[in-house]
Amino acid sequence: MALSQRTVHGDRRPDSTVSDAEAVRAPLDVSIIMPCLNEAESVGASVEKGMRWLREHNVAGEVIVVDNGSSDDSAALAEAAGARVVSETRRGYGAALLRGIDEARGDVLVMGDCDETYDFSELEPLIAPLRDGADISIGNRYAGGIEPGAMTFSHRYIGTPVLSFLVKVSSGVTHGDSQCGLRAFTRDAIERLDLRCDGMEFASEMLLKAGRQKMNIAEVPIRYYPRIGDTKLNTFRDGWRHLRFLLLATPHFLYTLPGALLTLLGALITASTLIAPDGFDAGPIFWHPIFAGTIFLLVGTNAFLFGVVSRLHTESLGLTPHDGLADFYRRHFSFERMLMLGGLLFFAGGAIEVVLLFDRPNGGRFSADAISYANLAQTLIIVGTSLGFSGALSSLIDVDRRG
Repeated sequence: MALSQRTVHGDRRPDSTVSDAEAVRAPLDVSIIMPCLNEAESVGASVEKGMRWLREHNVAGEVIVVDNGSSDDSAALAEAAGARVVSETRRGYGAALLRGIDEARGDVLVMGDCDETYDFSELEPLIAPLRDGADISIGNRYAGGIEPGAMTFSHRYIGTPVLSFLVKVSSGVTHGDSQCGLRAFTRDAIERLDLRCDGMEFASEMLLKAGRQKMNIAEVPIRYYPRIGDTKLNTFRDGWRHLRFLLLATPHFLYTLPGALLTLLGALITASTLIAPDGFDAGPIFWHPIFAGTIFLLVGTNAFLFGVVSRLHTESLGLTPHDGLADFYRRHFSFERMLMLGGLLFFAGGAIEVVLLFDRPNGGRFSADAISYANLAQTLIIVGTSLGFSGALSSLIDVDRRG
């Protein structure tokens, strides 16, 4: 991807024959987007560095500062430094960036914090991979160097590595610094990602969706500096938002795999109660797992069904791609098939209950065998009902996707 060498910086065009209205609408090569919340101490310097890079590299571009409800002079200082300032009333890092992306006119978009943790006068290495065909270029602070005091111990050695590992497991993206805020991407790539998160988890959403869409993601060493002013990060709140998003966007790890394991365990234990209705006597240990089998089986089945429904739902949201697994779920877990299977289990359980109702040996008192079969009957009825309801829900989600 080549950037044209037009002498345009910010919203100023040297060609006096072009009207202001045309200048506002004209496409640019690079848009540098900076979310801003009370950054009066640093936003001016950050904007100036970005403008300097545009001038020195003779690149047609703009610097956009998205004011996210600042109560200080951030907006005025950013505008005085040459930025185009827009406001976003929805609070959140992702909300501000999404507004900036909507406002940007560049073919290449750069995002980064305006607290001087990143040097916007050194953007060439970050943008260079896009010219070679990359869709996204992301900085790596560990490879480029972290200045003393720039990152807390917990973020540097625990939070970021853990989130990077989870992003890798969830999406296949193997980059070592998934939370770096300095990134560049093409307009086509960002539009295909259809990003939606409005908080700090925006960074993880970008990589997760890009990885699942098999985009070309480059990693560039960058220097990370101590921030100017107070941090806006909340370690536990923002860390949880990342973890929460990754779990919800990966239903296999949250639901399907645990559900399958619990279902198998529950089925084995339930079968054992039919084989040995009086329990298992091993000397000092006596185990009668009749209720444990039912609990594991019911919890596991429901978790697995949640996984199926969630997988279809995340596809409709664009969090997971349309693939063979989704087609498998859609074909084998349709409303008709689930209703039929659920109905068979429900009536099988009901039939066992009817037999037990009239077969009452021992003067009407239930034997251990009868209790085991009664437990099986109730389990079949509950599982059958869950299958029917889950089939209906998955079909509703599929109708919404097609709509």
